[in-house]
Amino acid sequence: MATRKSGLGRGLEALIPTQGAGSTTGYSNIPVDTIKANPDQPRSRFDDESLTELASSIEEVGVLQPIIVEEGEGGFTLIAGERRWRAAKRAGLASIPAVIREKSGQHTLVEALVENVQRMDLTPLEEARAYQQLLEEYGMTQEQVANRVGKSRPTISNTIRLLQLPNGVQALVEEGRLSGGHARALVGLEDAKYATYLGEKAAADGWSVRQIEDAVRLRRDMAEGNDAGPATVKTIRPIEIIELEKRLGDRLGARVKINYRNQKGKVEIRFSSVEELERLYRLMASG
Repeated sequence: MATRKSGLGRGLEALIPTQGAGSTTGYSNIPVDTIKANPDQPRSRFDDESLTELASSIEEVGVLQPIIVEEGEGGFTLIAGERRWRAAKRAGLASIPAVIREKSGQHTLVEALVENVQRMDLTPLEEARAYQQLLEEYGMTQEQVANRVGKSRPTISNTIRLLQLPNGVQALVEEGRLSGGHARALVGLEDAKYATYLGEKAAADGWSVRQIEDAVRLRRDMAEGNDAGPATVKTIRPIEIIELEKRLGDRLGARVKINYRNQKGKVEIRFSSVEELERLYRLMASG
């Protein structure tokens, strides 16, 4: 049985169907000062040292791979290739090779995201924000996003959940002091201050993901009173409720807890900001 290849590494055209994505109007060298950055660009930081190295390479051999732009009034908007464009400007080039496309609208963010994931990984939070933007602004489902970028739906869901983390933990991730795996282990903690404390301690002491998971599990057990000794009777939750809890959490991209007893109960949905609450409302209101 043939193994399905990931969408990444197969080029933009393999990921984004040509039909409906905007036709190509031509290939040309265009002035770098007529190009503006894509406002939907998911990457918010560009490593200065990396840009300098790329600029030096461009000075020696030129731009080997054209950027992709969208033609508009008075100039062009980048779809893919912002690092090459920035490096070309740094190298002092007056023009840059580009594939020019007609205005296509909703596909520009998809292409910018895919191009970045392929060539220079986004930070986990940049990736999470880009996925959320695809869901909210372009009406895509998590399944559709997963198909576009060649990842599984649970991966998309778990990545988006990183946006629920306290600002202190998010800062550690952006600074590269915590990995996406470390951050995901902290998502389930309801106590934001303790999550930040654990994140800072993990970053300072070089904890593994497993160590954070153990610390989170211990905190939960203490909060639920599961540390009272062998005399404590622990209620066994029905497997159907656990599965529904997981599926609902994946669907909403949020932490969900179902308290169930005697054929009734309540559903708790956790959010970390007013913006997150508004996102959940729009998602539920849309059906």
